[in-house]
Amino acid sequence: MVIIGITGTLGAGKGTIVDYLVNRKGFLHYSVRGYLLEEIERRSLEPNRDNMVIVANELRTQNSPSYIVDQLYERAREQSANCVIESIRTPGEIESLRKNGRFYLFAVDANPKIRYERIKNRNSETDHISFEEFRANEEREMNSDNPNNQNLRKCIERADFVFDNNGTIDNLYDQLEKVLTKIDN
Repeated sequence: MVIIGITGTLGAGKGTIVDYLVNRKGFLHYSVRGYLLEEIERRSLEPNRDNMVIVANELRTQNSPSYIVDQLYERAREQSANCVIESIRTPGEIESLRKNGRFYLFAVDANPKIRYERIKNRNSETDHISFEEFRANEEREMNSDNPNNQNLRKCIERADFVFDNNGTIDNLYDQLEKVLTKIDN
């Protein structure tokens, strides 16, 4: 079983990589965002980025820094198939997943203005924000000394493979195919 974790900046293309792995390579998809939205709904909270951060940090503080991805990994393990876990946000999540067999961490990034346009176009419930809010949200999630809080910078630094998504979707797919060839060997 191959496990691919996806991290990266907001709107960089994590979902595009996931779609490729699911639709073209048969991977099963497990989403931290989806898990958090289920929990937010269960708590009758508004589905926004602030509540996602608050709930994620609470779950990690109450359980462990890797709690959310551990829950998703258990779901994946039951299926015993190649899987992708989207939205890795803490070093503890990476450490936990590295203990579980063939794990690879992919990171994706792109220019902030390009990423902001992408989130406006995807139009999800957490994406109705100004460019300033977008940058503030990202900065809040970039660094933290608290192991239970998001630290995208450290996650990206620990990636096995980093994708530049400033170009076309075909360019991203070409980068992805080259990496998949490497890990298949």
